[in-house]
Amino acid sequence: MRALAVVPAYNEAATVGEVVRMLRAHVPDFDIVVIDDGSTDSTSEVAQAAGATTIRHPFNVGIGGAVQSGFAYARENGYDWMVQVDGDGQHDPSEIPTLIAAMRRDPHIDVICGSRFLKDLEYVGPVSRRAGIHVFAYILSRIIGQKVTDPTSGFRLYNRRAITLFARDYPHDYPEVEAVLVLHFHRLTMREVAVRMFQRGGGKSSIRSGKSVYYMIKVLLAIVVGLARARPVVEPGDEAPVTAAPGI
Repeated sequence: MRALAVVPAYNEAATVGEVVRMLRAHVPDFDIVVIDDGSTDSTSEVAQAAGATTIRHPFNVGIGGAVQSGFAYARENGYDWMVQVDGDGQHDPSEIPTLIAAMRRDPHIDVICGSRFLKDLEYVGPVSRRAGIHVFAYILSRIIGQKVTDPTSGFRLYNRRAITLFARDYPHDYPEVEAVLVLHFHRLTMREVAVRMFQRGGGKSSIRSGKSVYYMIKVLLAIVVGLARARPVVEPGDEAPVTAAPGI
């Protein structure tokens, strides 16, 4: 099994070096690539000094585009697994073995998602943020017929089928919520496991307090649009998707 850790980062020079060092300590068999999404600070240099490969966007394209670059890199280089770990220090690399163990227990699962809310763990976010997360969790749970507790978590482990799918078709802007829906309609499976997460260690969140309502409205609209659009379906055992009608 070839495994890759993808670290999307935008102006995360204060934290990305420690994230890379923690990855090397806890999952030494994983290769590491930092996607520098047009940073104006020394994110790339710090990541390289810590031992990561870097891909630098010439300008900022947003979290969805940065993560999709990671999927494309993973697919083109033949990786079997890919884990996404944010460059701001929120995700705990010591929890990656928890994701791996869950994937190994059930080879039919395509994505393992780390959830902050399955147990009473250490993460405590702003009230407005947590309220939005619970609204999205309720809506997605109803749509896909499976309990979802942390749809905004980007701490996820993907197998080759999921890598192939998202290298071609990954939501942009605030992609994690819509990605759960995309997985469902592409007949791929996701499971959550309880993990510890932290408050961000540096940089600035793209979802600040003044944008919380805007963020919620935009994500809800993305869910509505996602329900209607046609999707390439990855059949079990396939690596290349084929076009299918909406809702299949």
